[in-house]
Amino acid sequence: MSFHDAGGRRRFEDPEFTLRIYPGVIAEGTIYCPVTARKTTTAAEAIDHVIDRLQLDRTKCYVLAEVKEFGGEEWILNPTDCPVQRMMLWPRLALENRVASEDYRFLLREKNLDGSIHYGSLQMWLRVTEERRRMVERGFLPPPSQKDYDDLCSLPDLNEKTLLDNLRSRFKQEKIYTYVGNILIVINPFKFLPIYNPKYVKMYDNHQLGKLEPHVYAVADVAYHAMLQRRRNQCIVISGESGSGKTQSTNFLIHHLTALSQKGFASGVEQIILGAGPVLEAFGNAKTAHNNNSSRFGKFIQVNYLESGTVRGAYVEKYLLEKSRLVYQEHNERNYHVFYYLLAGASEEERNAFHLKKPEEYHYLNQDCFIVEGEDLKHDFERLQLAMEMVGFLPATRKQIFSLLSAILHLGNIRYKKKTYRDDSIDICNHEVLPTVSELLEVKEEMLFEALTTRKTVTVGERLIVPYRLAEAVTVRDSMAKSLYSALFDWIVFRINHALLNIRDLEESMLSIGVLDIFGFEDYESNSFEQFCINFANERLQHYFNQHIFKLEQEEYLAEGITWHNIDYIDNSGCINLISKKPTGLLHLLDEECNFPQASNQTLLDKFKRQHEGNSYIEFPAVMEPAFIIRHYAGKVKYGVKDFREKNTDHMRPDIVALLKSSKNAFICSLIGIDPVATFRWAVLRAYFRALVAFRESGKRFAEKRAGKFTLLPTLKKKEGTTCPQSYILHNELLWQYDERTVSLVQTQCECPTLTPPQHLLDVKSLRYLSSLTLHDRITKSLLHLHKKKKPPSISAQFQASLNKLMETLSQSEPYFVKCIRSNAEKVRLPMRFNDGLVLRQLRYTGMLETVRICQSGYSIKYTFQDFVRHFHVLLPHGSGATQQSISTYLHQVDLDRDGFQVGFSMVFLREGARQRLQDLLHQEVLCRIVALQRRFRALVERRRFQNMRKAACRIQRSWRLCSDRRVVAACTIQAAWRGYKERDNYLKLRDSVVLLQAAGRGYLARKRDCLSICYDPHAAPEHSSPPRSPTLAAERGRESKENKEPSPRVKRRRSLKISSAALEPAQWHNDSLHILTSASDHRSMDEFLLKKVSSSRLLQSHFHSLMPFCHWLPVEEHNGHIFKSTQYSIPTYCEFCSSLIWMMDKACVLCRYACHRKCCLKMTTKCSKKVKGFGVEVTRLTSDDRTVPLVVEKLINYIEMHGLYTEGIYRKSGSTNKIKELKQGLDTDVESMNLDEYNIHVIASVFKQWLRDLPNPLMTFELYEEFLRAMGLQDKKEVIRGVYSVIDQLSRTHLNTLERLIFHLVRIALQEETNRMSANALAIVFAPCILRCPDTIDPLQSVQDISKTTACVELIIVEQMNKYKARLKDISSLEFAESKAKSRLTLIRRSMYNPQCGPGMYTSYVHQSISVWRCQAGHIGLHLSHPLSHCPASMCAVPCHAMPCPGPFPLCSSAAIGWPSDPFAQTNQST
Repeated sequence: MSFHDAGGRRRFEDPEFTLRIYPGVIAEGTIYCPVTARKTTTAAEAIDHVIDRLQLDRTKCYVLAEVKEFGGEEWILNPTDCPVQRMMLWPRLALENRVASEDYRFLLREKNLDGSIHYGSLQMWLRVTEERRRMVERGFLPPPSQKDYDDLCSLPDLNEKTLLDNLRSRFKQEKIYTYVGNILIVINPFKFLPIYNPKYVKMYDNHQLGKLEPHVYAVADVAYHAMLQRRRNQCIVISGESGSGKTQSTNFLIHHLTALSQKGFASGVEQIILGAGPVLEAFGNAKTAHNNNSSRFGKFIQVNYLESGTVRGAYVEKYLLEKSRLVYQEHNERNYHVFYYLLAGASEEERNAFHLKKPEEYHYLNQDCFIVEGEDLKHDFERLQLAMEMVGFLPATRKQIFSLLSAILHLGNIRYKKKTYRDDSIDICNHEVLPTVSELLEVKEEMLFEALTTRKTVTVGERLIVPYRLAEAVTVRDSMAKSLYSALFDWIVFRINHALLNIRDLEESMLSIGVLDIFGFEDYESNSFEQFCINFANERLQHYFNQHIFKLEQEEYLAEGITWHNIDYIDNSGCINLISKKPTGLLHLLDEECNFPQASNQTLLDKFKRQHEGNSYIEFPAVMEPAFIIRHYAGKVKYGVKDFREKNTDHMRPDIVALLKSSKNAFICSLIGIDPVATFRWAVLRAYFRALVAFRESGKRFAEKRAGKFTLLPTLKKKEGTTCPQSYILHNELLWQYDERTVSLVQTQCECPTLTPPQHLLDVKSLRYLSSLTLHDRITKSLLHLHKKKKPPSISAQFQASLNKLMETLSQSEPYFVKCIRSNAEKVRLPMRFNDGLVLRQLRYTGMLETVRICQSGYSIKYTFQDFVRHFHVLLPHGSGATQQSISTYLHQVDLDRDGFQVGFSMVFLREGARQRLQDLLHQEVLCRIVALQRRFRALVERRRFQNMRKAACRIQRSWRLCSDRRVVAACTIQAAWRGYKERDNYLKLRDSVVLLQAAGRGYLARKRDCLSICYDPHAAPEHSSPPRSPTLAAERGRESKENKEPSPRVKRRRSLKISSAALEPAQWHNDSLHILTSASDHRSMDEFLLKKVSSSRLLQSHFHSLMPFCHWLPVEEHNGHIFKSTQYSIPTYCEFCSSLIWMMDKACVLCRYACHRKCCLKMTTKCSKKVKGFGVEVTRLTSDDRTVPLVVEKLINYIEMHGLYTEGIYRKSGSTNKIKELKQGLDTDVESMNLDEYNIHVIASVFKQWLRDLPNPLMTFELYEEFLRAMGLQDKKEVIRGVYSVIDQLSRTHLNTLERLIFHLVRIALQEETNRMSANALAIVFAPCILRCPDTIDPLQSVQDISKTTACVELIIVEQMNKYKARLKDISSLEFAESKAKSRLTLIRRSMYNPQCGPGMYTSYVHQSISVWRCQAGHIGLHLSHPLSHCPASMCAVPCHAMPCPGPFPLCSSAAIGWPSDPFAQTNQST
């Protein structure tokens, strides 16, 4: 990863960085993808760049994971996180040679739908491991050879050698974790091991201790779930030597605890902790002889949780910062990291502002070494800046901190000398340093000089100024520097705790897990007061460990009366009493000696000897050496008493305190405050008054410069050449903290940018809460105490108070121990190097051998009887109580190892194996009961569902039966009424038929008598040969002859087919000739004929009466050439006749658009200015007596029949739209002169269909639409045909003529189906919407459903007429044959009838007589010459019959099969 400089910019201002993102299995074949980013680039933007670069699937969700420095642990970044800022927290080595390394990188991971992260082969690895374990259990695979034990309690032979050999064997296999019961041993490998990835976090989630390979994650997981289950606080105590990996283990635990709560995603608390780590590391870590990054303070991190397990907040408590390192370092050691970061990474502007120099020029930094191999100080400074920003330090606050650090360094450069003329007074050698220190601290130079060289004492009645001696002045200078740095460190920890504080922590109780990372046991060549306190703290922790593991455990065993053999262990209570027991403890003796002004190191040592001579835990050197030796649990350590008293009473004098309080820098004033709450309140008041002064000066300046540019808050008066006081920046920050509502009123313009509201604002409530937590360790309270009557507590007293509070916190929690072991002691850390002697020494003084023994023979799990019954009540028999007898009986019944449990007087003691066995049994029983409960619940649900369905079914059945009964009753009622109606109707019809039959019979008999009389009368005239008819039959014949009159001779073409219901009558009743009833079948035929005639007459009457009211409201009206039709108006329109407003619906002419009211239609006198068009008007307006079919129809049909009869798809294909419009306009203008040859045949066919669609009332009119549908709904096909033709007979003559012409045309089209591909069905589909449309009043959905019926109706008409057409053609051919026969026969008759008496003239006249051919009732062909009797020439049968319809009876003609026409119009239309 690299960055690019551009234009001379400093690289930490706004550089461009190259992120290397490793896609892994997402993009196989790609090692990493470089992405250019800035500090403000978010993770979502970086992922978008990677997706575009690698062409990944955008439908999937990806996240960015960061691999930490402490072992490759992956942490998922939020979409708004900035990867570059996270990268800035890495060390310098992490930015180089990234290809071959596994740590410090960004990985691209795929996110599953459930929010989890996909890690490829994790599930497969777990499945294979589980299958292998099952194979081993079943005996199919041999068990793995047990070369080492992951739990030292499982060692078969326990001694130091087997203990060390087991640890060494596991260490060589890179297994650095080992259990001792529930205690974890960690051996620092000084090497990265890839066992901290998120897959291990998921693997150890919610698993019992010992189920998986030992790991620090297992301890964190057990503590987390124990906290949630038992609702008790937990703590994890990490102990070990310096360099044993305690800090790394702490980081693992903290991040795993956060991951368990946040499911792998970093929360706000985790980010603050992440930022707090580098900040505390910079200010509290330093290089020592054994460790390049040694923690010089202890810390206790407490993570607070909600009851649901979510992180709510955190708290950091620090212990005993090593202040002496600030002013003095041993050989091969260095000062705190932050000084070197600042000097190497500060910009040129900051170097000038803070007066920074090189490290070699500072006394506090140039004592031994300056550089640590492999570090990048500039990058570390940028990392520190970013971490401080993450914690919540504002830029102004960071400047104040760096300014104070520079002042401390410059303060150490002040050197003293004795005055030449006075031996008891001193002077400052380098006066040029004083202005720099006074400017950085913002104090007066004179007061600073006086405070560093003289002290003020008050005697009786006077005040004396006494100069310091040379050694005293150096001590005062160093004490001032150490106090300032200690106060700064306390303030930083205080602000971090405020950032981690959750407001609910002040009000509600909480669950917590604490992680203690305290300094390890130290034994250097020169050990002083700091090592004495550190080792005392380790003694207290070891005593806590011994109490918890050994003493309290064995005492409890004895009190409960179980079988137990005591185990000896090293009890360090004597050492602790030696150091801290009152009143003779070493620390108390040290406090007493510090109170004597004349005390010295030797008097202190003598007091130690005098009080503790003969104590086995303390020794004194044989030679005269100012030192003493204490026998700690880890071994003997020699301490030099030099500077013990000074370091124990390291206070600033009141003169120094007064000097710092007089500083104009509010930040420095707040550091030395005794009470943070009081300091905060004074800062708010001070800022308020300064803002008030600023407002007043602003008002004055505004009044003076009223005409000038208005500025709300002008700059305060400053000395020329000086910058704005930096205290104003802090005041503005405090005002933000004090009241956000007045922030806009108190910001001052001081050549500084406008401040924005910072985060983590302080308030009195949170300050008071944090002060109560850290009151025991407020160093500034003791350092800056100004009361003279009461001396401040010593450093040792404060340290003991801190330890006592820590022990109290640990005693209230359930502890887990992590013992860190250093693997080797080389100055250059060697990876995977195991030093047997060093490891064995650490195992000895930590008491691991005794710990393993007591864990092997002891019982680590304890339950009271009530807790045991409450926890395992599922396994206990019903009715078992919390008694010793019942519990003991149950445990003996269960398959447990007899040595794995014991039952005491009030408690049950279990070993880990027995507890796990009980837990497994409990888990199995709970699962069985859950399954049974689920089965019962499912059965209950199904039964309820069945009952509900049965009730519903019964209700439906009951309702259906009720409905069926009602329907049966209703059906019976309707059937009774209908049968009565039908019977009455049949009776009436039968009576009418009988009456008609009687009349016909009587008429027939009368005519028969008359006919017979005439036939046998030889003198009868021929014209009287026609018999008389009844009045009814005569009227019907007259009406039919009138309807079927000959058309006008001007009609060019007549139709050859007639659409009539007469075609459906029986053949023998088609003509009007008189019939003779000769049989019962003839009687039935006549009955049917008469019934149909009566019914048709009634239908005509009913149809006429039904049309009368319809014609009243017909919307189309005509007047003066106008065609008025109902029209809807969308805009306001006025009547052109009466000038009144027309509402939305009224009349308008469809031709000239003349608008008027309905009442004004018949009153207007204006004639229509438009000519009647051929399209969109009624058919009656286009026809007349001379023209029964509209001209436009006749012209279009004739042209189509002449030119398009054989065109494929003649009516299926559509023509050009423009041509259709053009032809339509031409036909509208002048039909006769229109030349159709210019247009395509499909255009002409489309125009013909358009004409049919534009008819206001279609050919098969709206009034008869329902009648056609009703006829199509009949069941019998013959009845359907009769019904359709009966409805057609009801059409008007105009519509009927046009429809007959159209049907005849469609028949001709259909007859050529093989050529034009237009069948009767295809034609019906095309023309049914044109000639049989549904009225507009019908529901559109209903009209869609009627399409099939209308299409079938049109198809039926076409098919029937096509059949008749074919029959007519056959009849014509028969007639032509008969004609030829008749002519030949006529020739023979003429010859045979030659009469010589008549002469030639008569013969000639006879030859020119007309010949008529007809068929009589018997089927004979009659030839009418001038004689009433002729012969049938059909087959030369020569049967005599009358020329007129003869009464018969005659035998049927043998040539009747010729097929004479049955239509009564045939004799008229097909005359030969």
